[in-house]
Amino acid sequence: MSDTPVKQQNTAAFYGQAVASFSVAMAATAVGIFKLNADAWVRAFLGIAVLYLVTSAFTLAKVIRDRQEAAGRAYNPFERP
Repeated sequence: MSDTPVKQQNTAAFYGQAVASFSVAMAATAVGIFKLNADAWVRAFLGIAVLYLVTSAFTLAKVIRDRQEAAGRAYNPFERP
């Protein structure tokens, strides 16, 4: 038997759903912040906080993916390296 790892590929539909979901979430958050009954500086702070959260989430996902690929097995965030 061969131990050749099988590389999983996402389908175009899954990719499209992920992009659409992200777009809807960001648009809904932007509209919510824009319509918020608060001062402009509060809305600006919330907008920057959302952007920071999104970029840090992308970075975390990349780090987890890279660690998983390097280890060649499923990554468990609660394991000690």
